[in-house]
Amino acid sequence: MFAQLITIFKIPELRRKIFITLAFLAIYRIGYYVPLPMIDQVKLAEQMALQAGGTLGRMLGFVSMFSGGNLSSACIFALGIMPYISASIIMQLLSSGVLPSLERLRKEGESGRKKINEYTRYLTVPICIIQATMALQQFTGSGDSGTTAIAGVMEDGFNSFYFGFAAVLMMTCGCLFLMWLGEQIDEYGIGNGISLIIMAGIVARIPDALKFLLLDPATGGFKASIFTLGSDTGDISLEKLVVLGILFVSIIVGVIAITKAQRRIPTQSAKHTRGRRQFGGTRNFLPMKLNAAGVMPVIFASTLLILPQFLFRILGEQFGMQWALELASIFGRGSGWGYNMMYIVLIYIFCYFWVAITFNPKEVADNLKDMGSFIPGYRPGKSTADYLERVLMRITYVGAAFLAIIAIIPSIIGFEMEVDQRVASFFGGTGLLIVVSVALDLVQKINSHLVMRNYAGLTDE
Repeated sequence: MFAQLITIFKIPELRRKIFITLAFLAIYRIGYYVPLPMIDQVKLAEQMALQAGGTLGRMLGFVSMFSGGNLSSACIFALGIMPYISASIIMQLLSSGVLPSLERLRKEGESGRKKINEYTRYLTVPICIIQATMALQQFTGSGDSGTTAIAGVMEDGFNSFYFGFAAVLMMTCGCLFLMWLGEQIDEYGIGNGISLIIMAGIVARIPDALKFLLLDPATGGFKASIFTLGSDTGDISLEKLVVLGILFVSIIVGVIAITKAQRRIPTQSAKHTRGRRQFGGTRNFLPMKLNAAGVMPVIFASTLLILPQFLFRILGEQFGMQWALELASIFGRGSGWGYNMMYIVLIYIFCYFWVAITFNPKEVADNLKDMGSFIPGYRPGKSTADYLERVLMRITYVGAAFLAIIAIIPSIIGFEMEVDQRVASFFGGTGLLIVVSVALDLVQKINSHLVMRNYAGLTDE
């Protein structure tokens, strides 16, 4: 394995792509710590620490995790790439049959895809402005002590407007710069730029999670409980640390296996004769991924479950409705089996919804027919489409079960093993799925460069 890693840097083009990608990611991480002007970072940190365990704090942490941003700190990359992701999802939904004009563009091939990408960039700008305004309201809002995170008191309305306009403009430009950075990685680097930015934001949280898990904040050394069996104080103990390590490795292996799993449907091309030579008749297969929906159902389900808790808590606190507070506790992340059951149901619903809009059995059947291929035992056309739809429904059921298990593992570990959510989030959920998917895609792209130059791939034995 070490020799194969050395081989990567022997290829000048691949070495240049890797260094360019690392340089762009380094630029992203530098901007991650460039603060907005006139924001008191100390007061903001205190304000966010008070809200960390609340509904809004968990929502901001969840959004920051899969956007590559930092909504807990007022920096120029606070929004991350989230507005662009939102615009991409909206355009994908609209081009899947909602707007016929966009659907026609999608079917035009490369030229249509470029036009849709252009519309996506335009849509990103207003989404950036809206989300930046909401984030700024959170940054400058008063905490429990009544103080704000703005450095100094701005009684002049013009100064307040000027500051708000400048802050929103900088966060919008920061998001657009990240979008441009991702496109540069796509063109000059290796891997999917947007996905690598999100992955870098998630991986960068690992040192803080390990520090919180293992180190004592008072002394700076290792916690004494990790060297003993059992702990009366509720801290991490030796046997719990071993169990977490085994669980982490097992979950990673399972996620990789299911992510790469696919159902291969055999296909055969029709034979035809030209002169004295016979063509066609070759056997192939149509791959259908077991987890065709990817991480999107988990993102949709998590977001949808956050909103009811947020709304019910506002009703309970503002209007004194006890039933609303009880419902808010039911919808609380990691609060128990009620939350997990609703989480599983929503994941199944969104899995079938996402697969329905991204995979069209009739379109695939027509493409097979146009290419002169067919599935043995099924007539081209409607019979093939019906068969593909049946297979899709079955494998989606299994894929949704896998996503549901991975999604609720952090809640189970945090609730049953009394592990902080900052640590438990790396044992499943959105972050782990994104990291594994992006890493597999990156390895596949590196392998293609190696195989093209007659080198052994990273995954070859």
